[in-house]
Amino acid sequence: MASERYLLLWLLFMLPSFATSTASSRGIRLELTHADTRGDFTGTERIRRAADRSHRRVNGLLDTGISSPATLKGDGTEGTASVHASTATYLVDLAIGTPPLPITAVLDTGSDLIWTQCDAPCRKCFPQPAPLYAPARSATYANMSCRSRLCDALRDKSSRCSEAERGCPYYFSYGDGTSTDGVLATETLTFESGAAVHGIAFGCGTENHGSTDNSSGLVGMGRGPLSLVSQLGVTRFSYCFTPFKDKTASPLFLGPSAAALSTSAKSTPFAPNPSGVGRSSSYYYLNLEGITVGETLLPIDPAVFQVSPMGGGGFIIDSGTTFTALEERAFVVLARTFAARMGLPLASGAHLGLSLCFAAPEGRTEAVDVPRLVFHLDGADMALPRESYVVEDRSGGVACLGMVSMRGMSVLGSLQQQSMHVLYDLEGGVLSFEHAKCSDF
Repeated sequence: MASERYLLLWLLFMLPSFATSTASSRGIRLELTHADTRGDFTGTERIRRAADRSHRRVNGLLDTGISSPATLKGDGTEGTASVHASTATYLVDLAIGTPPLPITAVLDTGSDLIWTQCDAPCRKCFPQPAPLYAPARSATYANMSCRSRLCDALRDKSSRCSEAERGCPYYFSYGDGTSTDGVLATETLTFESGAAVHGIAFGCGTENHGSTDNSSGLVGMGRGPLSLVSQLGVTRFSYCFTPFKDKTASPLFLGPSAAALSTSAKSTPFAPNPSGVGRSSSYYYLNLEGITVGETLLPIDPAVFQVSPMGGGGFIIDSGTTFTALEERAFVVLARTFAARMGLPLASGAHLGLSLCFAAPEGRTEAVDVPRLVFHLDGADMALPRESYVVEDRSGGVACLGMVSMRGMSVLGSLQQQSMHVLYDLEGGVLSFEHAKCSDF
């Protein structure tokens, strides 16, 4: 009997490790749903909501980029950590704990922390579609020591823990007003494919404010140690965003399931992240060297897209921003050239949240000819199809440039990435992309 009990305990102990290694060796596929597909919105409403989210997102990226870090709470000490806006564009379904509790979370390539609302108990929680996760009901929940490596990744190196047994408390505040306050812990995550990974560090939030667009929390996919990709130890991941107007799910591949692209794919290296600033561990920077509208290479100073010595500026690729945001000096040049090439009367796009719109002849937006648009990345030209930079309000007879202006930096948004298979080679430090029919994956 004793030997049987030891065997059973050994099997129970080994099961999470086996599940983790299996998931890592085979890779994981996730299905992403656009935040607006779960609501009954008109095309015009979806454009407006996307524009509003993009504006909030880029403002949050700026607000939390350098000067407004979040704090990790401790006994008499406070450290800093880079966190970013949590406006939702894509949602992912997964399960947490043992037994698994299904939850929906925001997927965000611009931040690191994985977190969900917790009933431990919850002092303040915003409404969510699923029941609250309760740590006391899970057999695999474990508090994390504040002297652990991942807890240390939360805070500034000058911060120290005084009592390891009190765990790892945190407070993250995002640029859109959302915040989460709780403790860092470890848990088992189970994905739709049935793959389970054990010992994933996450934030168990018991005082949360704001909203994550009809979800329970957030899954960070950034470059820092707390992100899902870093904790899984995968060397690559990829996604393919289905068209903005579709309600079809978008596939995300982690690890070996993120297959190499075809020989026609284009590749560009990730730019070095700024050193010495909080956000350096999160964003995926690229080198944008110029933009062509029609046949004209725009007269934009390349320094506009470069990271400054103080960590400002730069050009990042982001899943959480819908409409590409260009630093205002670049946006002004692009908008003037684009308008000149269009040769159509300007129209108000205030109802859509966009600034450069045109009145379509006879209201037929689909018949409007637009100049080609190319982003010149380091070693690769990203030529965008019409539907990836023109949005239409057919009821109002208005066609708009699907981009916004921002100060301080530039962001490649998800609209410009739609119908494109994008591969992040983390080990090689390269981003590859090619046009694809995402629903075929």
